[in-house]
Parts: sequence; structure tokens; C-alpha cells
Amino acid sequence: MRVQDVMTTEIATCQPETNLAEAIASMWGKNCGVLPVVGEDGEVLGMITDRDIGIALGTRNMRASDLLVGDVAHNHVLKCKASDDLHIALQTMSQGKVRRLPVIGSHGGIAGIVSMDDIVMSAGPDPIGAGISHAEVVGALQEIYCSNELLCRRLSAA
Repeated sequence: MRVQDVMTTEIATCQPETNLAEAIASMWGKNCGVLPVVGEDGEVLGMITDRDIGIALGTRNMRASDLLVGDVAHNHVLKCKASDDLHIALQTMSQGKVRRLPVIGSHGGIAGIVSMDDIVMSAGPDPIGAGISHAEVVGALQEIYCSNELLCRRLSAA
């Protein structure tokens, strides 16, 4: 199974000069919690999450319309290709401790996003061929969540 088989293609994006009020409005409109930050050429420059925005607004004593995405977004972005095997995307998520990856199309620009939700919904109890198993998804989620030290200790104690 390939990333393109499960990824979400109807996505919103923003640019570094987008203010946080506009970014949140885009997230609200698309019912999502993350936006890829793209440059003028369509290259993915980073990602911004609703959590990033909440923390920025809660700690900076500024209005959302006065803060820019470029001041808040993570510019170290992991990504995958639409043609990648789904196992590669899952491994990238596990190692990077992220639940969403921007997907790069054959043209080099953003083609969509693949999330753990997408992968969970495509997993099977005993996948045939190149499918993802429930056990692989749970293992990846445990690795991702072990970035939280307290939760990781609870998992390893169980």
C-alpha cells in the first residue's frame, strides 16, 4: 500500500507571513489541527499545529492577528512522498515522534497530508501483502507517545 492510497488531499496550507488568526480560521474551515507552511514556490517549509498556536497565544500576550505563522511554526519538517510505501511513512512518524506528515507529489510540491488517523483506518488485523497491521500501528503510536516521559514509563511498566 502506498501513501497516496490513504492520504488526505483536500488540505489547507499557509505561508510564513500568514497571521495566526487566518491560520486558525483555515484549520476551523477544514476541520484539521495542522497546516503545512509553504513558500511561494510551493515547497514545504514547515508545519504549524493548533497546539503551537495555542501555546504561542498563551505565552506571548499578543493578538492572533499580530503574530505570524513564520514566528511560531516548526521549520524542521519531516515529509514523505506520495509514492512511498506506507510502512516508510509510519517509520518516519515513529522515529520523528509525529502524527502527521506532509506528502510531496511528483511535481515536488505539497500533494496532501498523511496522518496516523489515515493509517489507523487503513490497518487490518492480518494485512495481506503490503498492508499495515494493527500491531504495527500500535507499536508506532507507542514510540510516538514515548516522547512523553511519564506516559512512556506507564507503558513500559504495564
